[in-house]
Amino acid sequence: MLLLLIPIIEILGIWMVGSWLGVGWTVLLMLATSVIGFLMARSQGRQAWQVFMLQVNNREVPTGTAIDGVCILLAGFLLIAPGFVTDLVGFILLVPFTRNYVRAFLTHTFHKLMASGKFIVIKR
Repeated sequence: MLLLLIPIIEILGIWMVGSWLGVGWTVLLMLATSVIGFLMARSQGRQAWQVFMLQVNNREVPTGTAIDGVCILLAGFLLIAPGFVTDLVGFILLVPFTRNYVRAFLTHTFHKLMASGKFIVIKR
């Protein structure tokens, strides 16, 4: 159901922005958000990788950095996809301030799932 709902919402969003700004400006805005998102994802991804490697070299557990990396990767995909709703979610995942809230939520959710036995970690 979600796979059908997201494209419908995106098409409605593009149509609404297109009727407000015009077709040319809408296409330009979609291209601009894709380029800006790609550049930000590349920059943030490089920074997350450097922090990850620093933590690994210091023999620290890189849990927060790993979640940041997944958020940045997902943000990159969402920002490249056409549409304004996915761009909004992508920017939320990309900006460090808002990503901190997403990371805290995911960490809390993982701990809760692990405590309930619904999520199991297998170590070798």
